[in-house]
Amino acid sequence: MVKVAPSILSADFCDLSSDIRRVSGADWLHVDVMDGMFVPNLTVGIPVVRSIRSHTDMFLDVHLMIDKPARYIDAFCKAGADLLSVHLEADHPDRIADALRAMEANGVKKAVALRPITSARAILPYIEQLDMVLVMTVEPGFGGQRFLEDQLATIREVRAIIDERRPGCELEVDGGIGPDNAPAVAEAGATVLVAGSAVYGAADPGAAIAALRQAGR
Repeated sequence: MVKVAPSILSADFCDLSSDIRRVSGADWLHVDVMDGMFVPNLTVGIPVVRSIRSHTDMFLDVHLMIDKPARYIDAFCKAGADLLSVHLEADHPDRIADALRAMEANGVKKAVALRPITSARAILPYIEQLDMVLVMTVEPGFGGQRFLEDQLATIREVRAIIDERRPGCELEVDGGIGPDNAPAVAEAGATVLVAGSAVYGAADPGAAIAALRQAGR
């Protein structure tokens, strides 16, 4: 069964503690960090991750959509992230490798993320050391976007690389996920589904999480 990671990007930031409790039955909590440079939007940063950590013991899956992420790895680790994802497009490959080494030194799970324009093969230099690969099925920056069907091919290709080179590595998919497309995404090889609007836009977030799990069986 797939894991479900509700994205707080769709939560009420004036009542974030309550909205985190509403999804406490999920497997992970997904935190989108955007800097207004790598993506054209600003969201949360280190102080908010620290505050979230103080209010929940959920697994914090922190997605860094930021430029030159190696600069901030230590701070996000100390703030309480359990897993950090850095975008391969956000810096020179040597600096991405530095970011992954910093995660390792801090004892945090390591992941790289791919925009829709990026080939699955871009993960090859890093795959043996990763705990997760994140495939974006929308262009990163904003919630509520429509799922890009052509990214199913990327998910399948990443799945094949993982199966060959790093069995046990998680494959997370983020962007436009709901019960209607969760079966296809899981069939393509995803093991973690990020959902924002599909969970927080539902009358009963707990039921929405259960529906995603069922759809991804």
